[in-house]
Amino acid sequence: MKTKEEIFETLRGLLVEHFELDAEAIRLDARLYEDLEIDSIDAVDLLAELRSELGRRIDPQAFRQIRTVGDVVDTIDRLLNEPSHA
Repeated sequence: MKTKEEIFETLRGLLVEHFELDAEAIRLDARLYEDLEIDSIDAVDLLAELRSELGRRIDPQAFRQIRTVGDVVDTIDRLLNEPSHA
């Protein structure tokens, strides 16, 4: 299992590579929409990238209440630590 720090670093890498964001701007308290200017289409793309990176299906419903990078990390941590329903 990945630690929250590993999840954060993976997420930061994806945001820098695919969304051309400044790595310094990507902090746990950074708001996705306001601070990082991630729009709804970007959010769908991010889910697809996370799914590919994690090798696991991610339910979009799990991401409905996400507002910050830290929220993404916490949600992924929960998903990775729940039993797989494959």
